[in-house]
Amino acid sequence: MATAESPEEAGPSYKVRGSSRPPDLSSGTAPRTAGSAEPPSPGRVFCTAHGPFCGSHRTVTLYEMENFQGRKCELTDESPNVTEKELQKVGSLKVEAGPWLGFERQAFSGEQFVLEKGDYPRWDSWSSSHRSDSLLSVRPLLIVSNLKRLCLGKPPAYAGRKMEIVEDDVPSLWAHGFQDRVASVKSLNGIWVGYEYPGYRGRQYVFEKGEYRHWNEWDASQPLIQSVRRVRDQQWHKRGCFEQS
Repeated sequence: MATAESPEEAGPSYKVRGSSRPPDLSSGTAPRTAGSAEPPSPGRVFCTAHGPFCGSHRTVTLYEMENFQGRKCELTDESPNVTEKELQKVGSLKVEAGPWLGFERQAFSGEQFVLEKGDYPRWDSWSSSHRSDSLLSVRPLLIVSNLKRLCLGKPPAYAGRKMEIVEDDVPSLWAHGFQDRVASVKSLNGIWVGYEYPGYRGRQYVFEKGEYRHWNEWDASQPLIQSVRRVRDQQWHKRGCFEQS
């Protein structure tokens, strides 16, 4: 479900539940569903290995070479530097229980990679931007709610047009009438991943429960998100989001 709202500017408001199809706006109005999202609790919630759903419930195996060859290391906890696990690099990986979040650099920094349950035989199977083959730190993600709800806003934070997404994947925000760049985000339930470009392409930005008032809070250089989807326990795309032509 997606909702676009423009309280200060003339424009339609609408909701789409369980489908990525935008509503018919030819009449100049659109249906709305009663009710509003409750505000999130302050701050952001991050998973640690000591949480009730982490530890042994989250397992990823890293391999030094492509196609699950070479030295390997099994993790059930976060690792700020995988090279400390006797690996020079990560060439492939298997997520036995997830999801996990990988990072381009040590100490959970740089480009982010969502790692849901499944096999990743090469670096381009977990990258949707095709910019870097480096993965040097990982940590588990905690999914505590089946309901998934996300609210997007444009600058200044929540003063203008908004979009609410509930239990839906949106391959194109433009298709839902949200043509403004995303400058603020509230993740009310579940974990979400936003992408720079339509069709789940480009850099990934993970939104755990909490409020992000500026795009630098999700480590972006500009307010550019054009598609979003829910993070799942099972791998979402067996080939990854990027494929070479």
